Amino acid sequence: MLDVYLPIAEISVNAPLLVAAGALVGFISGMFGIGGGFLMTPILVFLGVPAPVAVASMTGHVAASSTSSVLAYSAGRGVDFRMGGVLAAGGSIGALAGVEVFRWLRLAGQADLAVALAYLVFLGVIGTLMLRESIGALIRRRRGEADPAPTQRRPALLYGLPFRLRFPRSRLYISVLPPLALGALAGILSAVMGVGGGFILVPAMIYLLRMPAGVVVGTSLFQIILTTSLTTLLQAGRNQTVDIVLTGLLVLGGVFGAQLGARASSRFRAEELRILLALIILAIGLSMGLRLILTPGDPFVLLPAGA
Repeated sequence: MLDVYLPIAEISVNAPLLVAAGALVGFISGMFGIGGGFLMTPILVFLGVPAPVAVASMTGHVAASSTSSVLAYSAGRGVDFRMGGVLAAGGSIGALAGVEVFRWLRLAGQADLAVALAYLVFLGVIGTLMLRESIGALIRRRRGEADPAPTQRRPALLYGLPFRLRFPRSRLYISVLPPLALGALAGILSAVMGVGGGFILVPAMIYLLRMPAGVVVGTSLFQIILTTSLTTLLQAGRNQTVDIVLTGLLVLGGVFGAQLGARASSRFRAEELRILLALIILAIGLSMGLRLILTPGDPFVLLPAGA
């Protein structure tokens, strides 16, 4: 009932289910400033969408959801557009490289393996670190203990490198090289995993770049818009793996959910939300990893041409 045919993925899926999934992921994206692709891509794979199509089609959804969220954050002056532009410049370089790597993996027949391994490693590490930090913060709060005072010492790397630039909104005067490198990493992850890279960028912007917490989420989302939009165009032109019908259904729900997520982000305790997000990240990473060792229900599957 209400199934729709995806021409690139060459499968039929339930349209309301995809819209609802897009809204849920958009909500998470708006709340945490993390693109949401790390969650949606595995969902699509579990629904039977080939991994190359899921990865390439997700970037369009991530871009649309992030745009919706940035509109909400910019109204409250929560976006450093200059820093976001530098991160996006690095992201463009990373996206170009990542799309070529993804094309090579797809032609070699290793795209599914690479996607699963990337999710297992990145989400496993990030989820474990986030869960450890969040549980510690929750325990300290319930015991009435104060959080450790944050160090005021800024990494010497930021000030020892050339090409320094002022970022008034973030109150920083640092080299553009570290933000460029972080953006490039996000661009590669966008092409290979179908994610915005916010789950790595947000902690790095706080602990490495020392950006104020009030502008981190909005700036991360602004960078994600530019990087994932370029990635979508590159994937469509270079690999022909973007399913516009699939992307459209996800965007339909994602834009609405992202607005709700951005508004809800200030209504919950930060450590409790981080624990929930960490558990989701670990569950997704482990489930993708299990696909590497479990015997599939149907070991012989004919993928669509070019997938």
